[in-house]
Amino acid sequence: APATTAISTVLTSSAASDVYKRQRVLWLLEELGLDYKIEFYQRDPETNLAPPELEAIHPLGKSPVLTDGENTIIESGAIIDYILRRHGGGRLIPEAGTASHEQYLMWLHYSEGSAMLPLMLRMYTSRLPDGGEALQPRINDELNRHLGYMNNALEGVDWFVDNTLTGADIQLSFVAEIAPLLHPGAELPNLDAFRARIHGRPAYKVALEKGGAYSFGPA
Repeated sequence: APATTAISTVLTSSAASDVYKRQRVLWLLEELGLDYKIEFYQRDPETNLAPPELEAIHPLGKSPVLTDGENTIIESGAIIDYILRRHGGGRLIPEAGTASHEQYLMWLHYSEGSAMLPLMLRMYTSRLPDGGEALQPRINDELNRHLGYMNNALEGVDWFVDNTLTGADIQLSFVAEIAPLLHPGAELPNLDAFRARIHGRPAYKVALEKGGAYSFGPA
């Protein structure tokens, strides 16, 4: 069947830790013009654990989780790659076996595998009584290293792979959105322009409308 008739279900919760991953998946679905349904679940307000209904879909209670026919997929990077391979019709992903495809895979996994780690450390250590003072110099070094790496990769281009929007850009979007909040004052003009470019896309805006409250989108 044509990709535009593919129907997937995105199961998600309203927890802050889940919302940014949901936005990325919805944005991708909107870029592709796919039909889909969203089902919302409420995590326990005290423990943040998934309700039994979500654990029945996947035992880890992960969110978002994609169901598509017999397939149930967790992890936002895996969801993005699955949607593009199964329903993208060659859009937003370089041809398999090419050097560009290898770069796409690298950036797709770099987001959660490397770039997010110092950002999460900054967020969690800020909650400690002393703000994680002893760790801050190393965290700053890592933030400068990773955000600087991304900023340099965007020198003279709009997108990370072949200067063409791909699923890797969608996966990297949250890093660009949260960087100014957790590492304010850093001079990252290319990353700032990337964030503004993302926020200006019509599909991104529609995803926001359908997905609900999101603290990291356009002001």
